[in-house]
Amino acid sequence: MMDAGVVVSQRDGAWLTFWLNRPESRNALSTEMVDSLAARLSDAATDPAIRGITIRGKGGTFCAGGDLKGFRAIADGSQSYEQVAEISKGAGRLFRIIETQPQVVVALVEGAAMAGGLGLACAADIVAVTRDAQFALTETMIGIPPAQIAPYVVRRVGLAQARRIMLTGARFKGDEAGRVGIANAVVEDAEALSVFEADIRKAVLRCAPGANAVTKEILLAVGSLDADSMLDFAGDRFAQCLLSAEGREGVASFLEKRKPAWAG
Repeated sequence: MMDAGVVVSQRDGAWLTFWLNRPESRNALSTEMVDSLAARLSDAATDPAIRGITIRGKGGTFCAGGDLKGFRAIADGSQSYEQVAEISKGAGRLFRIIETQPQVVVALVEGAAMAGGLGLACAADIVAVTRDAQFALTETMIGIPPAQIAPYVVRRVGLAQARRIMLTGARFKGDEAGRVGIANAVVEDAEALSVFEADIRKAVLRCAPGANAVTKEILLAVGSLDADSMLDFAGDRFAQCLLSAEGREGVASFLEKRKPAWAG
């Protein structure tokens, strides 16, 4: 463990784990936590030795969403419109950082992933949840929209499911999270989450880190570029990777029937 703030960092070789560390508030996303996690992810993005990142919560809960006590203080009129909008955009920037992180990002969910907690999970690459984990987007039930969360939920589950989940405040558990596409895996308990993560780590570490980062770029470009632009974009990224030291090593290792350097 590197520290004991609202986000705790744990390094294990090429893998970095960020623990949300406000168990007394079920790891609600305070402004401090949002800023801390965003800063740590941004720092990790510049470290080529880090191949994967896991986000999970201390105290048996992933994240109960936004800090409602903080919301109440904001709503009492002490903050201007511009200040409130900026707080919202801060959360949105965190979700975008997670989604565009060059490393593979895994979210391990137990307890609850409510509101912004569900947004965190939907922005990750790979999500595993316990069968009894609880999910909901409850914002409209307290008079606000799931504003910054919406794009990530839509991309994760599709527009039809997102409408149902957001406009009804639907509550559901792990099995349904798997059925609608939020979760890649549904497991029995926290121990099984760790077993799942260990398998993901092994798989990710077999893949070239540069190629994984570029693959994420291409995946996120799908749907935002027209056909010709996508053709050019994909061709450019393919050429860059094949002609890189990593690409040359990958092809050579295959032809020579050995492991590539990054999988050693």
